[in-house]
Formats: sequence, structure tokens, C-alpha cells
Amino acid sequence: MSSCEHIERVAKADRKPVQPSGPGCKECLEMGSTWVHLRLCLECGHVGCCDHSPNRHATAHFRQTGHPVIKSYEPGETWAWCYVDQVAARSIPALPDETPTQHYTPP
Repeated sequence: MSSCEHIERVAKADRKPVQPSGPGCKECLEMGSTWVHLRLCLECGHVGCCDHSPNRHATAHFRQTGHPVIKSYEPGETWAWCYVDQVAARSIPALPDETPTQHYTPP
């Protein structure tokens, strides 16, 4: 795995943590849909569903906003992905509230 300027910026342990938009995919919760895995936008805190999910809200969020980096919003996972440069980081610092302690199951 390589890196890019976007991942290097969010991989700093002294960066300000983002506040997740909710416990699950924001749009799926609003529409009553389900997802496979969750992703957290490290620019604004939007929680969206992955590309294996029916609605692919994390990628849609990138296309709408241009926010470049997401990280897994799954318990115990610390990898990140840059949409702009199409590169992944194996691990970035896990800051408070940016990684849930358990999976969220939609109602």
C-alpha cells in the first residue's frame, strides 16, 4: 500500500477528530435501507455505506463533495482510502469516536 498527500494529512495523530454523522449510514437510515460495511469521511464525518452495499453512499458522498479520504467505520479496522489518488493506507491513528466499539445493526 502506498500513500498520498491526502492520506498523509489525515494520518497525523494531532489532527482534529471528525464527529460521525450517526451510528450507521446516514442516507440508508433515513430511507430505511441496509448496508454491508460503513465508511467515515475524514473531512466532515459523514458515515456512508461501502461499494458492496446496494446504495454506495460513501462513494456518492465523495462525488458530491470532493472529500478525498474515508476510513473504515467498522470495529477494529483502521485502514483508509483516498478516492482522488486511488490509494489505501493500511492503518491511520484511531482517534476518539472515529471507530465504533461494536457493529451497528439497523432496526
